[in-house]
Amino acid sequence: MKHLLLVFLGGGFGSAMRYLLAKFLNSPANGIPYGTFAANILGSLLIGIILGIAAKNQAISQQYTLLLATGFCGGFTTFSTFAYENHVFLKSGDFMTFFFYTIASFIIGFAAVFLGIFLVKYF
Repeated sequence: MKHLLLVFLGGGFGSAMRYLLAKFLNSPANGIPYGTFAANILGSLLIGIILGIAAKNQAISQQYTLLLATGFCGGFTTFSTFAYENHVFLKSGDFMTFFFYTIASFIIGFAAVFLGIFLVKYF
């Protein structure tokens, strides 16, 4: 039950932070969801750092890993909103934005995870 509460608390805080980021960065004027993109990339970097620290000499307890990685990063990042935004791009015929947003999200997201792990490993 304690583990569930940790994930719940981290997820709620992460979701609130994603909401605020999207509120400030997403602009209906240009239609590009910078807030979602930033949340997913920052969340990827954070999970790389958190899990890198957790793997390095067991430096973070299971409870903190659940709170931060599963809870916060899980709530902060969003695949469902990413998928919906891509649906909107396709429905409106904006194939170039769809293509670049999708490719950039995947490539930079993976790179951010690896960068987070690298930073922990070598610094």
